[in-house]
Amino acid sequence: MKRIYFFVLLWFVAQVFFAQKAIDNFINNPLLQNANISLLVKDLQHGQTLYEYRSKNSAVTASTMKVITTATALEMFGPDYKFETRLEVDGEITKDSTLNGNLYIHGGGDPTLGSDKMGDKDFLAKWVVATRKAGIKNIKGRIIADAGFFEKQVINPKWTWEDMGNYYAPGIHGISYLDNTYKLIFRSGSVGSKPEILRTSPEIPGLTIDNYVTVTTTKSDNAYFYGAPYSNYRFITGEIPANKAEFSVKGDIPNPALLLAQHFHSKLAESGFSISESPIVLEGENCKKFVIYKHLSPPLSDIITETNVKSNNHYAEYLFKLIGTKNAATGTTDRAIDNIKNYWKSKGLSVDQLFQCDGSGLSPANGVSANFFVELLTYMKNKSQYADVFYKSLPVSGESGTLKSLLAKTALQGKVHAKSGTIERVKSYTGYIETKDRTLVFAIIVNNAYGSSSAVTNKMEEFMLEVAK
Repeated sequence: MKRIYFFVLLWFVAQVFFAQKAIDNFINNPLLQNANISLLVKDLQHGQTLYEYRSKNSAVTASTMKVITTATALEMFGPDYKFETRLEVDGEITKDSTLNGNLYIHGGGDPTLGSDKMGDKDFLAKWVVATRKAGIKNIKGRIIADAGFFEKQVINPKWTWEDMGNYYAPGIHGISYLDNTYKLIFRSGSVGSKPEILRTSPEIPGLTIDNYVTVTTTKSDNAYFYGAPYSNYRFITGEIPANKAEFSVKGDIPNPALLLAQHFHSKLAESGFSISESPIVLEGENCKKFVIYKHLSPPLSDIITETNVKSNNHYAEYLFKLIGTKNAATGTTDRAIDNIKNYWKSKGLSVDQLFQCDGSGLSPANGVSANFFVELLTYMKNKSQYADVFYKSLPVSGESGTLKSLLAKTALQGKVHAKSGTIERVKSYTGYIETKDRTLVFAIIVNNAYGSSSAVTNKMEEFMLEVAK
């Protein structure tokens, strides 16, 4: 009996020694020795801590924040939830098929309307058919887009000025359209010249753009928009490649609800409808209305998969604001933050280590500990009724999404289901590692490393390979 106890003790000491050695090799590397790191690896089934370093210290997360947003949305609304956009009328339809009133697009926060990622690309044609089936041929009124499902503060106040106006940080309106994104198409000449603006796609009525872009030897898009929400003024600066007949840069649509109303107005007119007034946006109209059509999004399970696999900021922020509508008429940032924190507190998670400002992780003011991520992922795998849906929503190492190049052609290719996060001076991963005999749940957050993002990723890969042995 004493011999068995001795060998068990020896095995335990060896495990602790090799775990500490792996952590020491990681945190004491010259690249990381002065970085802010929060790290935790646990055995999923038994809850045993295998590797730990400052695991309860909160750090800036970047896009790993999306696992909190998607997990919460899935828990609160279920995988079959669909966003609903309604067509409504507020007046009488006469025998001659005239609507004496307005036709409303009542937004429901659907991020997939006209999206490049999923959903019905021909939905406006179906809306025209639905309007005709309602007995309407003429409208003595206007198309009104009601975007009151979400608050009017469409830009998160914790985002940076550098991000505002760009496609990856679009305004989060109660009506989304075309991913709230347009393309600005340039023609570029020789290095050092100023490129010519050809057009936008789609055309945005009234949009004015001041061009401060320079043609350089860059091989990629290094141009950035600047502009406030709802404003039709933008300026763009930065660099694009030389000698391109057409080169596109993406920005955010200033008022997607209005653009959708304008496009719907045009579709109706092209189909022979007469409409007496121009389209507008009004929010939270309280007049009596009748529903003539309901448009449904793809299911939430598909939306969270796109959010996690492709790290889609736009979808993540719409899920975040949706969470803010739980037990409320209007989705707000503050309500979303409170609802997320209260939900996970009720599940016993350490919400004192959660400092969430947005849904996507774009804000540098976010802070989450490795311990909180591990608690949440453990809950989602072991206790959630939607465990399989959530697990399948994560990208896979060496195979899909933002993890396609991570651990490719190593022993862990196809074995890590996780979310990555990257913004300036931030690199993070959280998820699951499948080994030969067990599943590990982990989170690694690194802030302010002394080196490139790719160099930090390489060290994280080395650590993951070590813990999976």
